[in-house]
Amino acid sequence: MRKLDVYVGRTVAVSVGAVLLVLLGLDVIFAFIDQLEERKDGYQFAQVVQYVLWTMPSRVYDQLGFSALVGCMVGLGTLAGTSELTVMRAAGISIGRIAWAVMKPVLLLIVIGLALAEFVIPMTNQHAESSKAVALGELKGRGLDQGLWLKDGGEFLHFNAALPSGELFGITRYRFDDQRALRRVEFSERGHFTGDHWVLENSRATTFTADRANSEVETSSKWKTDLSPDLFELIVPMPSDLAPRSLWSYAKFLDRKGQDSSRYWLQFWKKVLQPLTIASLVLVAISFIFGPLREVTTGLRVFTGVIVGIVFQTLQDMLGPSSVVFGFPPFVAVLMPILLCFALGWLLLKRAR
Repeated sequence: MRKLDVYVGRTVAVSVGAVLLVLLGLDVIFAFIDQLEERKDGYQFAQVVQYVLWTMPSRVYDQLGFSALVGCMVGLGTLAGTSELTVMRAAGISIGRIAWAVMKPVLLLIVIGLALAEFVIPMTNQHAESSKAVALGELKGRGLDQGLWLKDGGEFLHFNAALPSGELFGITRYRFDDQRALRRVEFSERGHFTGDHWVLENSRATTFTADRANSEVETSSKWKTDLSPDLFELIVPMPSDLAPRSLWSYAKFLDRKGQDSSRYWLQFWKKVLQPLTIASLVLVAISFIFGPLREVTTGLRVFTGVIVGIVFQTLQDMLGPSSVVFGFPPFVAVLMPILLCFALGWLLLKRAR
């Protein structure tokens, strides 16, 4: 039985790896084309190559579920096409036993995905986006359509980007009075934490009074706030770039501040439930091979896998934003497609028996 597990697992692993390489290759090609359209004086071919390479872990992570689905269909389909699955079943080996042999290499894929999400992607994506922003010159007080907004006491804060070390770029602070009139705007090129306060560099501030506006420039100034350096390390352009642990702490922080945290909870549950996502898609793949796709061509299996993956992704993409707009729990939005996949796979397997 051990040899059988190794044989089935190796066949599935090779197929999943091949599908992953194909999808990753296509993703990288499209990313190069997309980034080349953004070239400017400081952002040329070499910087584009660096950006795409730094975002490779994130691209691998995004393709894991799709690769597991199509790869399992191709691998098991190969065994079905050579009648090896039929021989296994005739020898008294249950579908559950074969499914467990398929799941073993998938468990390794799940572990790789969790490690990428927690330890690798936050660092690499942060470096990629920050380096790109520097190269494009977006950290000079412009480009406020990127970054992150926060509210701290009576101030509204915006940050253009942050390096993995926690260094901040493009810090804009807006202060309003009780009548919601703008009283002060301050922009600092960068900031770093020292002791119990932040040191802001090259700051330009404008204070508004009833009859005039006063401007001042400081090369270095102190900024005391209860926002910790750990939280500022989380400041990246997209919530999807954060680690699950960071998403949890940051969403809790926003809840304490009374701000909308639904986007961060949505990404948190997507990352935490990704192992179940992969497992549910693999179960669907197994049920299709033992059920309606047992005697079809490899091309039709691949096509079916692509359709199932697209439907699953579309359902998640629709339910996720819907949870933010309509206010139902993001956990439900992420879990619902997973449960539907498990139910579909279970029903098809029961019919196959």
